[in-house]
Amino acid sequence: MRQYNMLINGQWKNSSTNETMPVINPYNEEQWGTIPQASNEDVLSAIDAATDVFHRTWKHTNGLQRATYMNKLAELIEENAEQLASLETKDNGKVYRETIKQVPFTARALRFFAGYADKIYGETIPLDNLQLFDYTMREPVGVAALITAWNSPMQLLMNKLAPALAAGNCVIIKPSEHASISTLFFGELVEKAGFPPGVINIVTGDKQVGEFLTKSDKVNKISFTGGTLAGRAIGKNAAENFIPLTLELGGKSPNIIFEDANLEKAIPGAIAGIFASSGQTCIAGSRLLVQETIYNKVAELLAERTSKIKLGDPTDPTTEMGPVANKNQYNAIQAMIQHVEAEGASILVGKKGEIPENGYFIRPMIVINVKNEMKIAQEEVFGPVLSMISFKDEKEAIEIANNSKYGLASGIWTSNLSRAHRVAKQLEAGTVWINTYRTSAVQAPFGGVKNSGYGRERGLVSLLEYTRLKNVLIDLSDEGRDPFSINV
Repeated sequence: MRQYNMLINGQWKNSSTNETMPVINPYNEEQWGTIPQASNEDVLSAIDAATDVFHRTWKHTNGLQRATYMNKLAELIEENAEQLASLETKDNGKVYRETIKQVPFTARALRFFAGYADKIYGETIPLDNLQLFDYTMREPVGVAALITAWNSPMQLLMNKLAPALAAGNCVIIKPSEHASISTLFFGELVEKAGFPPGVINIVTGDKQVGEFLTKSDKVNKISFTGGTLAGRAIGKNAAENFIPLTLELGGKSPNIIFEDANLEKAIPGAIAGIFASSGQTCIAGSRLLVQETIYNKVAELLAERTSKIKLGDPTDPTTEMGPVANKNQYNAIQAMIQHVEAEGASILVGKKGEIPENGYFIRPMIVINVKNEMKIAQEEVFGPVLSMISFKDEKEAIEIANNSKYGLASGIWTSNLSRAHRVAKQLEAGTVWINTYRTSAVQAPFGGVKNSGYGRERGLVSLLEYTRLKNVLIDLSDEGRDPFSINV
């Protein structure tokens, strides 16, 4: 049993109220630590620390020096990859075979954005009046609040932290109360990398901490990954203070298999799209749209593979699916699947099968004969539940795919290049994968439309979201001007 502390202004602190929250291993349901339940006073201390160091030194630190810190941090992440991955697996139940692969991605993100740190340029703009000289400057926004979810804490954090640091900002990180430990261990690496105290702060606790943090008028940027309801509340808080906001929310992503698809690729792609991470990914391909001519064949192939998925200890390299991350999520998934058959759908796989006695385990489930208007097809389950929907032709596939309040990701499986481009153009989603699914790259922008949020993470565009644009205009002429006219 370890009591973890928060990182505020370079010091490790418990809550000012000494209030803590338990850390539960979802595999065995045992408590193995505590984290602080930050008070409003703690959050204010973190904001003040970040604000002070930003104005005093950090915004005057050149891009080369920022990149040096970031590259050193990337090196430390790689050196401590096994511990980071193990802590995350113990904290949220994700299989180690995945968390150990996500750690290099976080280091790659730091190095990618470190490369931009000394290349954040403005531009000169030619105007109609040749006596006027105009240029722009990109400046850091100041203090950024970074709020992450429990399903992939380190990877989600680096989507935000790397561009924020490269742009010259200071940050307050608020990880999910259900998975804070890998982020807190990461804070130890921040210290070793030599970052000045207050540049990176970490506060922990429940939603009240995030609520107070996002209501502060001293925060200059908010980036949130999580559920739609929380995103809506944070959006209102940000609007009150006119704070720029990036929201990466939920999804009900359509994964479309056409009759000419290569099923040797499409079947594993569909499995990875929904059952990897126990279905706990915002990009999960939870709606599998299958052309009616191959619907039964695809269902049969999926059922055969799904029934063999090995559930068990997430630290075991042979385990393919671990538990869901916490009891609240376990209960929410169970509530969602209770009424599937009452709506008229059928459970093909998932009613029976071996399951560990302890832990928050849910069998991987395939639901067939699903209609797109059913609750199971419209609401995000955030668990290992696949809804199979039949479609007749390309037009109907697009109509079904877009008939959702979400628009985060989508997939297309086809051997027809023209069809791939036609459908990709018409899908209402921030990401379209073609003949692959759940593939990531730090260079590729990521984000959603509709209720899946707005703004983008990864890629150059995300770096720009942590800057503000300033325009400078100079009159080069020696002549005075009419004070009651516009000089153009």
